[in-house]
Amino acid sequence: MDNDTGQTRLPSLLSKLGKLTAIRDTELLEQSLLKTLGPQLGVLNTSLYRTDEDFALARVIHYHRSKEVDAAGVSRIVERIEEVLNVQDLPPEIGALTENVRLLSRPCTRRLGSEMAIAYPLFGDGEICGYFVFQRDHEVSPTEDTIIRGVLEVFSNYYALLDVSMRDRLTGLFNRQALENSFDRLWTALGRPISYSEPGGARHAAPTNRYWLAVIDIDHFKQINDVHGHIVGDEILLLAARLMCHTFRSSDLLYRYGGEEFVAIVSADSDEVARSIFERVRQTIEAHAFPRVERLTISIGYCRANPDFLPQEVLARADRSLYEAKRQGRNRVCEYEELVRTGVFKEIAYGDSELF
Repeated sequence: MDNDTGQTRLPSLLSKLGKLTAIRDTELLEQSLLKTLGPQLGVLNTSLYRTDEDFALARVIHYHRSKEVDAAGVSRIVERIEEVLNVQDLPPEIGALTENVRLLSRPCTRRLGSEMAIAYPLFGDGEICGYFVFQRDHEVSPTEDTIIRGVLEVFSNYYALLDVSMRDRLTGLFNRQALENSFDRLWTALGRPISYSEPGGARHAAPTNRYWLAVIDIDHFKQINDVHGHIVGDEILLLAARLMCHTFRSSDLLYRYGGEEFVAIVSADSDEVARSIFERVRQTIEAHAFPRVERLTISIGYCRANPDFLPQEVLARADRSLYEAKRQGRNRVCEYEELVRTGVFKEIAYGDSELF
């Protein structure tokens, strides 16, 4: 990119940065980053890799731009966003490239046939939390390097501010506002196929597109506050949240919905797999030695995220299943469809129960 080209693109870049900082959703912000940098670098495909707490690749977002011509000969630019949760199927060359970036804390390149894969580190709280990756047939120019670093810095700073607003102050989990944002994305995803990558870059439709939503409640939590005080109660909440975070998979989402109540969203191929995930979480809490309290348990009610129903309806069904778990004695997992099938209660229609 020469100086004239750089000056020509500067107004466009500034405009896109302005739009980027107007976004109030972290995942939309990630997508906007890819849409901003791709055209500036003259590439059609860009990717954002995110890492977990152990710095292992946890998920990736691919952004694709292509030109399509319709039957009338009219061309248009088509954009496509694909999120990949099964990162184990990613090309090993990309894993090796991002590992070099992590070890050196600076951009790295790797030759892939006639092209070069280029990766930049993404920082959060002073540590690498992801990578911006793209491919093309030549190196990054000094001007492009300055643009990439500047945009990534703006993105990281704004992402941190936005992320804080979506977090519960005590536990650090996503809060209720973040849950509502996730509903919008999840119900959109339920209406279209989700794809994943295989080595070599081939993309295929995922075998399933099924999610389960659970409402989780700490049993007898009011008694803990009454007997031991709110300071101990907060400590118990924090410990329980961290235990659940470490027990759920990295692709699962956990929110503090309010008080001692949490909401989880998990993807699973079947009800059996979903139940095993929630049972594992329940058993982890039951087995842990919490301070001051002799025993701590949780009750869980869950329901499949059916796109034929509104998110609030699914949440109401999961909540009704939670109260059935408590009625049956607590410290157990109940599924809405099973409770209906066995006649414990009848199917509810929207508006028949209190929604959140």
